[in-house]
Amino acid sequence: MLTVPTLADLVAPVEVSQFLTGVWGRGHRRFAGRPGRFAGLMPWAELSRVLREHRLDFPRLRLAADGAVVPAHEYTEQVDSRRGGRIPRLLSAPLGQRLRGGATLVLDAVEELVGPVGELAGRLEHELRERVQVNLYAGWGTTHGFDVHWDDHDALVLQVAGRKRWRLYGATRPAPLYRDVAPPARPDGDPAEELMLEDGDVLYVPRGHWHDVSAVGVQSLHLTIGVSPATGVDLVGWLADQLRAEEALRADLPRFGSGGDRARLAEQLRATVAALLTPDVVDRFLTDRDAHAPAQARLGLPWSATADPIPDGEASLVRFLAPRAVLQRGEGTVVLLAGGRRLTFAAAAGPVLAALVDGGPDGRPWGTPWPVPALVELAAPGLDETPVRALLGELSRFGLLAADPVL
Repeated sequence: MLTVPTLADLVAPVEVSQFLTGVWGRGHRRFAGRPGRFAGLMPWAELSRVLREHRLDFPRLRLAADGAVVPAHEYTEQVDSRRGGRIPRLLSAPLGQRLRGGATLVLDAVEELVGPVGELAGRLEHELRERVQVNLYAGWGTTHGFDVHWDDHDALVLQVAGRKRWRLYGATRPAPLYRDVAPPARPDGDPAEELMLEDGDVLYVPRGHWHDVSAVGVQSLHLTIGVSPATGVDLVGWLADQLRAEEALRADLPRFGSGGDRARLAEQLRATVAALLTPDVVDRFLTDRDAHAPAQARLGLPWSATADPIPDGEASLVRFLAPRAVLQRGEGTVVLLAGGRRLTFAAAAGPVLAALVDGGPDGRPWGTPWPVPALVELAAPGLDETPVRALLGELSRFGLLAADPVL
């Protein structure tokens, strides 16, 4: 059975706390691993299946060669749908020819297409408390897909098969943004480090650090896990949304008023913003950001389409779908903030919700399917199977939980 890694597995032997406080955002770091340890996440056969069974339009699926994107019409065609419109279809021979010639195949958001990668993304989103997207890069030959560049997100790179050469140059502008007042300057001179990422290795590259990746004549497949942490700019944007509650700030600016009118509005704006900038403003923003993070898109068919979306039986399993859910306990109640919803339950539901949100008292990784009887055993006194199933059904109807079929 495939064991999906956790963040601790990826950065070992460094402790997660040390990684987050001493490495994250500071500099690149390589974590050596045994060959084959990621093979089950994305076997070559699974990639072939995805390409065969899915309609993948540009730019989600693309080829890159010698620093440029290959025009999509050179390896795909648009075909008429019987229901109208046109859909993309891969052309096997031209695609294979391009790959043999050294092009890199790039596939975005693989977590939506491959189950184990989706589980990995969910666990990392739960631990890092930020949106995670996983892109795939497969290459052959000795060319490079992209020129020296930087990314606007932090990246954990998992070398699934083969090897690739990385040249790392560091940052030329601290914490650059996708929408910024000035672009980072292109680095001069030789890279700060050049390394070979081998099968089973992990490489962390911070946001804004320039790098270049090249194939070395052997097949290579790696997954790049992109993480975009919240910034102060994001917080200010959130504050701007809070200001929409103020009628005076929704009103037109006094363009044709007196200088005194404009000065009074400026003072009102200053005072209103200052009132929002309480010592806990960062905590409030991060909690709200987590509460509105989308749940994973997953249905537990056929049960999701029935009046009772939770299957019967000792072997029935359910899976929680909101990696960044927040649980708040009040007086006699427990509030679940997840997927943009605020759901209030009786305090007796707390142990079941805590197990789903945080992984349970036995330390199981987030997102592990739960047997329904095990959740019933965790319930507070007074909750038997009937109210627990009703609770799970409510979560399912809001898209926060799904039955997990036993295969």
